[in-house]
Amino acid sequence: MSDKPVRLKRAGFRLFRTIPTRWADNDVFGHVNNVVYYNWFDTVVNAWLIEQGFLDVKESPVVGLVVGTRCDYFESVAFPETVEGALAVERLGRSSVTYRLGIFREGAQETAAQGLFTHVYVERAAQKPVPIPEGLRAALAGLSI
Repeated sequence: MSDKPVRLKRAGFRLFRTIPTRWADNDVFGHVNNVVYYNWFDTVVNAWLIEQGFLDVKESPVVGLVVGTRCDYFESVAFPETVEGALAVERLGRSSVTYRLGIFREGAQETAAQGLFTHVYVERAAQKPVPIPEGLRAALAGLSI
């Protein structure tokens, strides 16, 4: 039994977003720092939510809060590369969703890094879990693998 993750291919995702790296993304070792991958994950998820009309960062009464993340790295990426952030839904619960995320070098068939990102949906003011709104649930189901 191995704990080594299986490196995913493009077919394991439903949506792709081009992301340019920045000079500031590189660390002293000459590659993109690990924390930047988490920023990319956040960008891919929240940009989709905003574009689909499910998130207004100032006004939405129900919002997703991050309760868990994970990232596995397979190869280094460095500025000035362009990467592709990939998204799919790994698990859809009553009040939570776990996203599958991948970072691909531009045009690559396998992930350079991949991970999971879990949102629990809460009523913004009370910060208490609520069921995922039906419209969002349907859209998330469309991203399921």
